[in-house]
Amino acid sequence: MAVEVVLSLPPCDDFHHHFRDGEVLANTVAHVARGFRRALAMPNLRPPVTTTAMALEYRERILACVPPEAEGFEPLMTLYLTDNTTPEEIHTAKESGKVVACKLYPAGATTNSDSGVTDLMLVQPALEAMAEVGLVLCIHGEVTTPETDIFEREATFVEDVLKPLVARNPTLTVVVEHMTTEEAVEFVEAAGPNVAGSITVQHLLYNRNALFKGGVRPHMYCLPVLKHERHRRALLAAATSGNPKFFAGTDSAPHERGRKECACGCAGVFSAHAAVELYAEAFSGAGALDKLEGFLCRHGADHYKLPRNEGPGKSLKKEAWKVPDSYDFGTGIVIPLRAGEDVAFKLV
Repeated sequence: MAVEVVLSLPPCDDFHHHFRDGEVLANTVAHVARGFRRALAMPNLRPPVTTTAMALEYRERILACVPPEAEGFEPLMTLYLTDNTTPEEIHTAKESGKVVACKLYPAGATTNSDSGVTDLMLVQPALEAMAEVGLVLCIHGEVTTPETDIFEREATFVEDVLKPLVARNPTLTVVVEHMTTEEAVEFVEAAGPNVAGSITVQHLLYNRNALFKGGVRPHMYCLPVLKHERHRRALLAAATSGNPKFFAGTDSAPHERGRKECACGCAGVFSAHAAVELYAEAFSGAGALDKLEGFLCRHGADHYKLPRNEGPGKSLKKEAWKVPDSYDFGTGIVIPLRAGEDVAFKLV
């Protein structure tokens, strides 16, 4: 008996993705290209992608790994902002036609962020150039002061850093990436049309209890960290509201199993294998499947001033399938979100 298709989607966009580099690209590109037509490539490699030339070389490495069945997949490139990023580099990036954004990592905030910005005033000339040419500023919104509780770092950033930054740069297009708090949602809702926010699937489906269910769960550890249930509910309400200020950014961030299951494990949740299906679960649970298309296919493209994807997309059917315990990741393995458990929707 045929399983009924419950939703047909145009080609989708992921506006926050960690492809990694080297031999694992063959694995990561195949996963994201299965569900998305475009994905915004994060620049926090070693070394970080700080110049347009580096971004274009990285783009070619990604494209070389696109499988034949995903022909047409497009990586959208970003630059890693540092204290030394110049307005001239911003103009070069825009002229390339391939770089669409710059990423602001506060120094030390997350994986490979040691080269991040130490003082926002040092990058103010670059931010002004971005506003002038129309490059988007993507922000990892957490303070890194050691006295600030890890669960409060985003809310503190919104108040102490983000509000003044947006006030100083009123024409700069901003994305508050992987939002995790009610405070971030409220800021984005109240800000002007130049400010939007992306939301991951894990922050829609899980609260911080998932980190400690039956013991420490390293594969649920990401940054920003999962938060209190009230924050999850605020994120879900925002994502499913139909408000064009909110859109998908998976922040799929794979690490080899040994780098997660160790004394000091890396931050990152790998969700690319089932991101579209898991977003559908979240929206279905909220009774808002009709809002999923905007969140996955329209809102992000419009904010980035990119053309909406055209052509055949994907269909979702209500059919449970079990996520494998692991996936290949170069010569190692990566443990996916929902490993060994069922997902309620399936892409066809």
